[in-house]
Amino acid sequence: MNTISVAAERTYNVTLDCSWEAQLPHQRELVFLVPESLRNIAGDSLKDFDLIFLPDGENQKTITNYAGVLEELAKRNLGRDGVLVGLGGGATTDLTGFVAATYLRGIDWIAVPTTVAGMVDAAIGGKTGINLQAGKNLAGAFHSPISVLIDYTWLKTLPQRDINAGLAEAVKCGFIADPTILELFQSNVEANIKQIVSRAVSVKANVVSQDFKESFHREILNYGHTLGHAIEWDSGYELRHGEAISIGMVYAAALSAKYSNLPGDVVTLHQEILQSLELPITYSSGAWSRLYEAMLVDKKARNNQVRFVLLESIGSCRRGEGISEEELRKIYLEMIGE
Repeated sequence: MNTISVAAERTYNVTLDCSWEAQLPHQRELVFLVPESLRNIAGDSLKDFDLIFLPDGENQKTITNYAGVLEELAKRNLGRDGVLVGLGGGATTDLTGFVAATYLRGIDWIAVPTTVAGMVDAAIGGKTGINLQAGKNLAGAFHSPISVLIDYTWLKTLPQRDINAGLAEAVKCGFIADPTILELFQSNVEANIKQIVSRAVSVKANVVSQDFKESFHREILNYGHTLGHAIEWDSGYELRHGEAISIGMVYAAALSAKYSNLPGDVVTLHQEILQSLELPITYSSGAWSRLYEAMLVDKKARNNQVRFVLLESIGSCRRGEGISEEELRKIYLEMIGE
């Protein structure tokens, strides 16, 4: 067991390789938000807890479900000394954190991520939120958990597709900050997965600690996410978050090659690592107009212009903006369209 500290609006620890139940503050009233898919997987480990079950995946991040959870907490008369526990993937921790940020104007919450994506990304950093019909994560708040508990035994419950999709966020961390992660991916992923997760957590913790409210430095965590979020939304969330981000990273790398002088072999490295994880790197050519409109309403856009995080080299990023729709479309059709 080891811990990584995150300095945000308050300092909290990410505890890795722990037994999650043993780390809970059992002296406080706990209410769990749990996706239906974990009802049988978790089994007896949840029988003594107060549970609110949710739909699976991004389907739980709706205004209807958000309001329903608030009503459930009010029925329970949960006080400000209570604690919400988000047990599940990134969608669950996103929703749990947003509920915690707004119920009684803010209560404590704990993240227990059960997916790779949750472990390396969604549960850390204090970004919480839900989706709107117009796009992903358009309503939300910054509200950090008091603790993140990473228990690797949850990985045994995941299908390979979900493991690989989650690892896309770790690949991102390798390109934006830690090339050792990329070396681990080029070696033995299964043997290195704990080290990959730990190093990715360290990257995110370091970035968030420097820039909690995303003035710029934290924006590097959005590498691949401008197009990625649009693709995830356009697919009706049939694509996993990491699968969409995989495509988005290849696109961002291609933009970086043209506008930030990123060497072509780094673009190729994106494709090789992501394909080795059986992640998609192409999407429908005919989707461009929908994707562009979605990117314009993305929360990262400014002055009706799409913004990207671009790589100058591995570990060095800059903001990319002011690229014309014509140029964006051209590179999309060349590198991504199928």
